[in-house]
Amino acid sequence: MAKRDCYEILGIKKNATDKEIKSAYRKLAKKYHPDTNPGDKTAEERFKEVTESYEILSDPEKRKLYDSYGYAAFDGSMGDDPEKYARERSFRQRSNFSGGNGFREFRFEGGSMDDILKHMFSGGFGGDSGSFGFRESAPADYHSEINVSFREAALGCEKVIRFDDGGIGTLKVNIPAGISEGQSIRLAGKGEAGRNGKKGDLLLKVHVSPDSAYTREGRDVYITQNIPVWTAALGGDAEFDTLYGRVKCHVPAGSQSGKKIRLRGKGIVSMKNRNSYGDEYVVLNVQIPKNLTEREKELLKELQMIEEKKRRSSVA
Repeated sequence: MAKRDCYEILGIKKNATDKEIKSAYRKLAKKYHPDTNPGDKTAEERFKEVTESYEILSDPEKRKLYDSYGYAAFDGSMGDDPEKYARERSFRQRSNFSGGNGFREFRFEGGSMDDILKHMFSGGFGGDSGSFGFRESAPADYHSEINVSFREAALGCEKVIRFDDGGIGTLKVNIPAGISEGQSIRLAGKGEAGRNGKKGDLLLKVHVSPDSAYTREGRDVYITQNIPVWTAALGGDAEFDTLYGRVKCHVPAGSQSGKKIRLRGKGIVSMKNRNSYGDEYVVLNVQIPKNLTEREKELLKELQMIEEKKRRSSVA
């Protein structure tokens, strides 16, 4: 069964901006997240579909490949480098001359089209034989991706990953605390070896899964938390969740739903300065009690009468 179009899955147009792509993904990821739909296999599949589409369209290079080749750019049918595959195929077709012109068909294995052109214009062809010569190949970088949770990205973690090809095998990778969506980790010497024995690097692009409670803006994080109506009205201490554990904080009297409480230093750590943290903003949600007793109803009616009397006095 053919896969649906990535743009269709996210409900956006093909000229959608990065901001529109991110907004559409957040909305759908929240809707279909497994934590929101426990045991719902359909929602789970939709979540995977939405996440895969976002991973493609949020990456400029992947989006470019998808727009040009569709899912074929990622299903292995075009090799590890679809653009290289297309360029080499075109180059081989243009280079297959017949007749007595001294050229013959050749196939370029590895490297890049820049290498071919350098050889063509720097005497790379081997004299009278008409053969195509190659200089010593340079080491090349490998590129791969890794998925981590919101909290793993915020707090840092160690991941064990396995590569089925490329001769890398299994690696332990330290995910630095504070890393954000789209950033890459460079593992020196884990890339492809050149003919001189030196190796390139492995570049791991990090994708951060959305969290059911937290959202991130820069190094600040946001979370919505419930407080009782009497705490909101009278003020008092309340406990709030943070990435580093629960903390007690004072809620001002008269607080309304939507009010933000700032918790300094409870956000994301800076990757440049490990002593610098963002803040956490707690968005208050005032809870109205349910199943009131008769006494509670009497007290609320008394409060209502007092408030109405105050309002009439202020108008008079």
